[in-house]
Amino acid sequence: MLTDIKGLNEECGIFGVYGHSQAAQMTYYGLHSLQHRGQEGAGVVVSDSQRLQQTKGHGLVTEVLDEHSLAKLTGESAIGHVRYSTAGEKSYENIQPLLFHSHTGSLSVAHNGNLVNATKLRAELESFGSIFQTTSDTEVIAHLIRRGGKVPQLDRMKAALRQLEGAFAVVMLLEDKLIAALDPRGMRPLSLGKIGSTYVVASETCAFDVVGAEYVREVQPGEFLVIDDDGLHSSTFTDPVDRSICTMEYIYFARPDSNVDGDNIHSTRKRLGKKLAEVAPVEADVVTGVPDSSISAAIGFAEQSGIPYELGLIKNRYVGRTFIQPTQEMRERGVRMKLSPVRKIVEGKRVVMVDDSIVRGTTSRRIVTMLKQAGAKEVHVRISSPPIKYPCFYGIDTSTSSELIASNYSLEEIRKQIDADSLSYLPTDEMVDAIGRHDSSKNCGHCLACFTGKYPTEIYEDSELPHKKGQLVGEVASQGASKS
Repeated sequence: MLTDIKGLNEECGIFGVYGHSQAAQMTYYGLHSLQHRGQEGAGVVVSDSQRLQQTKGHGLVTEVLDEHSLAKLTGESAIGHVRYSTAGEKSYENIQPLLFHSHTGSLSVAHNGNLVNATKLRAELESFGSIFQTTSDTEVIAHLIRRGGKVPQLDRMKAALRQLEGAFAVVMLLEDKLIAALDPRGMRPLSLGKIGSTYVVASETCAFDVVGAEYVREVQPGEFLVIDDDGLHSSTFTDPVDRSICTMEYIYFARPDSNVDGDNIHSTRKRLGKKLAEVAPVEADVVTGVPDSSISAAIGFAEQSGIPYELGLIKNRYVGRTFIQPTQEMRERGVRMKLSPVRKIVEGKRVVMVDDSIVRGTTSRRIVTMLKQAGAKEVHVRISSPPIKYPCFYGIDTSTSSELIASNYSLEEIRKQIDADSLSYLPTDEMVDAIGRHDSSKNCGHCLACFTGKYPTEIYEDSELPHKKGQLVGEVASQGASKS
């Protein structure tokens, strides 16, 4: 598994197709284009209008799905999933799509995001007799649907979705239908595309380019799409509320060739880099970006500052599975396997190292050290986002403040820890302005919780300590401490 050098990971990517003779093969290519969103596991469920079949496993898409396994998955509709686990254990049972069978038919569910009330819902469901087979929050969705009584299944699906809190982009597959839905705040991206009469849905539009689909539109917050032999049917399962799309999609997660909510990611990141050069200028000889997500911001910084952009860092794209090493020396070698400085570019130079974020600080320190060991005279670190000070409960693996360096140290202390000659972040207001989602005709809000500590939903830690919407985690933690 090609592990990420930053230590920041997003939960997963989802893909669905309805009305194609090679649905499984198309899903394979769609998932391959979404591989950056999760590398721990992958799976596909296909319907031939009579039954649902599944293949899934640990590893990359190319390791889990091969020509032989795909040939067995016959049918004209399918959903797929690539996983990075932020909720649930790294077990085979938790790999999605999850598949359920009953006497009334089968249901498969794949989900991108994180349900902040999953523990609470799970406890309630178990008290009514539900038996869970996984530790994934996604299974809660299926149990809620099943307990919906004798009302029509699509109505039960809507009722189940209304009970969820948090971030969720969901695709579900029945024998004769594909369903896609997005949480009422639109916290995760989800797009609709089309190839002739075939509909596809995906976490990112880069998947459409790979399978030859034409982008149609974004799935809207609170929307409930049903695709069947009669075409596309749009309704809502709840009223949309204030938009809170994850800002890290623009900064880090999405592929540069994707468009999220109408904005091209590469262009957006270039604007972030230009804004960073305006607010945090520095005298230097060369600008370089940390591959891959920071390259666009580094180009923008170089264009705005007039300092030449160079490939000062090269990423090794052929590193296989890596394991935690027992010594600091071996860990350093692991970083060098994945990332190498170009000595002739940085030697004797004052280098601006542009990165999109600093999470724990260990990787930043190692990269700065590598650049200096390669002969860089100075290394000035510029970050195209604000400091990440608060944990994310919506599908990113930063669940505690203790692991976030900006939550525990001042700017100067962080600079010293990573051994940079200077360090600057992009302020929150400047970041939002640079992203440029200012269309007054629609709600273009962002989720900024990891920067500000103000969460767009209530948060439940272990189903006991509620964080009220818009309230700082520190405020709630202190209230909890005073009661104990």
